[in-house]
Amino acid sequence: MNQTMTMTMHIADRAIGPGHRPYIIAEMSGNHNQSLDRALAIVEAAAKSGAHALKLQTYTADTMTLALTGGDFLISDEKSLWKGQNLHALYQQAYTPWEWHAPIMQRANELGMACFSTPFDETAVDFLESLNVPAYKIASFENVHLPLIRKVAATGKPMIMSTGMATIAELDEAVRAARGAGCKDLVLLKCTSTYPATPANTNVLTIPHMRELFKVQVGLSDHTMGLGASVAAVAHGATVIEKHFTLRRADGGVDSTFSMEPEELALLVTESERAWQSLGQVTYGPTEAEQNSLKHRRSVYVAEDIPAGTVLNAQNLRCVRPGLGLAPKYYDLLLGRRVNRDLKKGTPMSWDLLGG
Repeated sequence: MNQTMTMTMHIADRAIGPGHRPYIIAEMSGNHNQSLDRALAIVEAAAKSGAHALKLQTYTADTMTLALTGGDFLISDEKSLWKGQNLHALYQQAYTPWEWHAPIMQRANELGMACFSTPFDETAVDFLESLNVPAYKIASFENVHLPLIRKVAATGKPMIMSTGMATIAELDEAVRAARGAGCKDLVLLKCTSTYPATPANTNVLTIPHMRELFKVQVGLSDHTMGLGASVAAVAHGATVIEKHFTLRRADGGVDSTFSMEPEELALLVTESERAWQSLGQVTYGPTEAEQNSLKHRRSVYVAEDIPAGTVLNAQNLRCVRPGLGLAPKYYDLLLGRRVNRDLKKGTPMSWDLLGG
């Protein structure tokens, strides 16, 4: 990959890049529980919590799978949240009706949030283009769907692509497909495609490696509980954080178990920004803000009233605060030297007080 990474990109009117606070995406997914009123309430809660964008998923059960039951179409994984459900029925329960997209996006925009979606097939891209979405998301499970990636890239809109399960070779194919079809602004999201994911399975150290390998911005699609993985990702250069979001996990829903609640999302917005602010640059020595603290270091002071000619020793010379005398590194050199004048207890030691 020889393309130069775009250091700053924009979704709607918000800049995204290393020089800007992390871009926080609240993923609604199926947490609306098939209620438009609840969907709009989720939009309002996300905006109030400080999210910069709300994300939807655009598909129907029929565009995702076949209307069959049992066999290959039954979720049998013992560790799955959805064990025992048939794929078609699950997607029918989770999908966001396409006629809801416009009112949801309008409400988000009114509240100052961008709103875009994850299309799962080419018809969804055409539909989202009719709504003039500002960006697109490619799901982890679709990062090997090169025709879909090319279709999205051809819109010229910014693309955010999750990398769950993908090998380096698969990601290389996906990035090349996106670039080749016209994508100029691409963000890859480190992602672990388990629900929920564990911090130990998140491998945040992949983020700087992925950034250098593909010369793109990198973020985290975070399915863990809590804030730790996201904050760690920002500390390793993540510019985008995506989290599933709901009003209350207790309300249930297909993704509720690993979704953030409003208070948690607000904390994520705050703490990820603090993590970003703390990065700064490689620096040593006192910062400007620390200048006044220098005087509270230790330095060498006269510890007793002594007349001229007195030999300095461990009783009449000490390293104490404040830091207005000679540095403690000179203490051993001062011992055994004579002072050239009467000195009061509390006099900061300096070279001109020595000798005759």
